[in-house]
Amino acid sequence: MRKGEETRQTILDEAVRIASTAGLDGLTIGSLATQTKLSKSGLFAHFRSKESLQLQVLDHAATRFLNVVALPTLAAPRGEPRVRELFERWMEWAGEILPGGCLFITAGVEFDDRPGPMRDYLVRQQRDWLETIAQVVRTAVAEGDFDPDLDAEQFAHDLYGVILAYHHTKRLLHDPAAESRAHRAFGGLLAAAREPGR
Repeated sequence: MRKGEETRQTILDEAVRIASTAGLDGLTIGSLATQTKLSKSGLFAHFRSKESLQLQVLDHAATRFLNVVALPTLAAPRGEPRVRELFERWMEWAGEILPGGCLFITAGVEFDDRPGPMRDYLVRQQRDWLETIAQVVRTAVAEGDFDPDLDAEQFAHDLYGVILAYHHTKRLLHDPAAESRAHRAFGGLLAAAREPGR
């Protein structure tokens, strides 16, 4: 990796960290300059506008999510073990990887009713992730671990709800039981997925 690309990656790492706590609207070229000790003009040369910075931050975070959650999940053994791996890695992402929790959850709240490129990016990313979850579940069905009539899209929806509740109770409510409750809810999803006729 060339020096310029290394610098850009370092800047984006810091921008993702800032955005996870301050939100994407709270991330500015000025705040990023302060944190990275780089000039505003130098950062402007990299990003050109706040919206461009925000989109590149989301893209950078998506690459990190791919490397931390999605790819290791797909490397796990097929079936229920892969579903479990997905859950554990997603829990880590939502709770531990970034200081403010999952950037996609916070950005989703920021931009859910604001049409434009940011919302469009988030919608595509989240739909792709829900489809990935459903595909992992379909594989578990094909392996015989789950009921053949299981609705994979419903499982993905319910698992997403578990992660949203975990993020909320851990970050906003500071509930010490947030992680154990999420694991209990996930266990319930697995048990229901194994039951014929569910």
